[in-house]
Amino acid sequence: MSTQAFDRIRLRTARELAQWSQAKLAGEAGLTPAAISQFESGAARPSPDTIAILSRLLAVPLGFFHMPMTESHEGFFRSLRRTSIADRRRARAIAHVAHDLAIEAAQAGLFPPTNVPTIPVSGLDAGIDEIEQAAARIRSLWDVPPGPLTNVVGLLEAHGVTVIRLPLGNTDVDAFSLPFADHSVVVLSTDKNDRARSRFDCAHELGHLILHGEQIWGVKEVETQAHQFAAALLMPAIDIYDHLPSTVDWPKLFALKQQWQVSLAALLMRAKTLGKMKDTTYLTAIKTASARGWRRVEPVPLGPPEQPARLLEFLSSPRSVTALTALPAQIVENIRFASTA
Repeated sequence: MSTQAFDRIRLRTARELAQWSQAKLAGEAGLTPAAISQFESGAARPSPDTIAILSRLLAVPLGFFHMPMTESHEGFFRSLRRTSIADRRRARAIAHVAHDLAIEAAQAGLFPPTNVPTIPVSGLDAGIDEIEQAAARIRSLWDVPPGPLTNVVGLLEAHGVTVIRLPLGNTDVDAFSLPFADHSVVVLSTDKNDRARSRFDCAHELGHLILHGEQIWGVKEVETQAHQFAAALLMPAIDIYDHLPSTVDWPKLFALKQQWQVSLAALLMRAKTLGKMKDTTYLTAIKTASARGWRRVEPVPLGPPEQPARLLEFLSSPRSVTALTALPAQIVENIRFASTA
């Protein structure tokens, strides 16, 4: 295969999948770190023999280096300072492989076209009313009926978003996302078996894709805005306001948790945000929940998290065989296994 087709970004992605530094890869390949750096920057191209060595060392097929690749930013990660760079980059690289799978699935007619509009915020100081309106607009554009969302993961997949689950292995990383013009990727963690939290995480990442896209990432304000979007998407003010308690009524909150498939913490915050519950009442509820251990494990479990289905359908289809020959088999199996766990 001609080195003219070599994609420099693929080399960096393969290296990050292996969690190797440029220096380690250079040493194993008998090259200099400067050579690896030049390959990844595009300043130089590896020879066919060198590509074969890199393929063997990084455990990716030769064809992986010759697939076109769409670049994205570093991703919407929470708690950046508490997430190791190596872990973050490996997770991001896996998300790129999931994006590859979505493209192949779409070409095989097994993945819907993307339909995620961008509604950019006016800035980092955008008011909550602006965020609420964006969430309401998405529900309207996607013909979501009033009331609780039946399946958040399914809703994203139906509109062309690639959703996968992975063991992120870090209590500070519950989910993250990468924006693409086609089939943006949302990664949910398998580390916490909490349906309410997973649904909120999924809605949070959708907020990033819609509000921030390729424009803003890596700052605290965008995380706050994505949280506000998720709350408004899952619990529209017009639908839930009259049902929220103004006092600490646990039986009513338990019933609302089951009905809306959200956490007690999210319900309490929503009641406070919408002005249904006074700040002092909210603080009393939070202190009571903390004293009872509910901040760690809430009562009234909702069952297992929602599971992605679209990529699994493709991976189970004979149409996936050709595509899989160019992708790292172990990473594809990780995606398959985690999404069914």
